[in-house]
Amino acid sequence: MRFLDLTKQRYSCRSYQERAVEKEKIEYVMECVRMSPSAVNRQPWRFRVVESDADRQRLCQCYNREWFATAPTYIIASVLHNEEWVRSDGKHHGNIDVAIAVEHLCLAAAEQGLGTCWVCNFDVELCSRLFDIPANEEVAVLIPIGYAADEPKEKVRKNIDAIVM
Repeated sequence: MRFLDLTKQRYSCRSYQERAVEKEKIEYVMECVRMSPSAVNRQPWRFRVVESDADRQRLCQCYNREWFATAPTYIIASVLHNEEWVRSDGKHHGNIDVAIAVEHLCLAAAEQGLGTCWVCNFDVELCSRLFDIPANEEVAVLIPIGYAADEPKEKVRKNIDAIVM
């Protein structure tokens, strides 16, 4: 598949089939995450795969939306602040690095026929507490992953002239 076609295929899925995601597909997606670039190759991230019913229920407490609870699997993406690269002017790159890795995850999932969605509006403190996240680690994104039960809506994008100077 051409990369442009893959980017057009990927969308924010907000309804998932009950069907479990095969272990091989999760492993493939996570290998794509592992290969993601990061500033000075620090790889300042940690990814937790959440599949058990008990852990899924705990995670749903952090983002209480009906559609979110339909996913069979979730990935918790965190920034390891003690490992992130800091530019000479003080700019921290951990959030940029984890964002690159999460988009690798989402594109790899789309390639495997899976739906995903970036979830950033969740109770970070509760998530950290429920999953015993260490103090040097900040949960940045929750990613539900599974077989889509919805259809993508039309993507509205700015004209190329509005974004390229």
